[in-house]
Amino acid sequence: MFKGLIGKKIGMTQIFSEGGTAIPVTLIEAGPCYITQVRKPEQDGYSAVQLGFDEVKPKRLTSGELGHLKRNNLPPLRFLREFRSKDPEVKEGDAIKVDLFAVGERVDVVGTSKGRGFQGPVKRYHFKGGPKTHGQSDRNRAPGSRSSGTTPGRVYKGSRGAGHMGDDRVTAQNLTIEIVDVERNLLGVRGSVPGPRGGLVVIKEARKQ
Repeated sequence: MFKGLIGKKIGMTQIFSEGGTAIPVTLIEAGPCYITQVRKPEQDGYSAVQLGFDEVKPKRLTSGELGHLKRNNLPPLRFLREFRSKDPEVKEGDAIKVDLFAVGERVDVVGTSKGRGFQGPVKRYHFKGGPKTHGQSDRNRAPGSRSSGTTPGRVYKGSRGAGHMGDDRVTAQNLTIEIVDVERNLLGVRGSVPGPRGGLVVIKEARKQ
């Protein structure tokens, strides 16, 4: 059976177990999502389910996107994402809410990490930097040597150094669901989730349970 949702990260909080232990929880506003398309092997060459999320004004979408949604009398939806599923058992036009998951289940959450811009190697790759003493004054956060002189006489491609950091697709695996609030469309998962507040996330059934 198909299990998947699209949502927005709200932020972090904590709940307490019966024994009084504090549990860090990330709250996600997940759904309601709509099934906008069901892909079939005989027609598309593979099996998948396309979900839509976040209702917006019609002028925010192109005419092609609006036509795609009107096939199943669905409202204008800002985000469309596809989930691979062998035997989805769902129909186009159906609505899916957070009660698809239960407390205690394990999920994978996919998001885009916070962009950090251009960063040096100390922040980006945790380089040690130069010595703090012995007369040096400007080598504190320098990368130091990254290769040797005669052989190879250059820096190998792919070597760690300064550059663009963050803004990557990241998957947080095997997170436990702690909260399922159907009335407020809230899902609470234990631990952190990639991305900033308000960032789009995709919730899937855990692959490595």
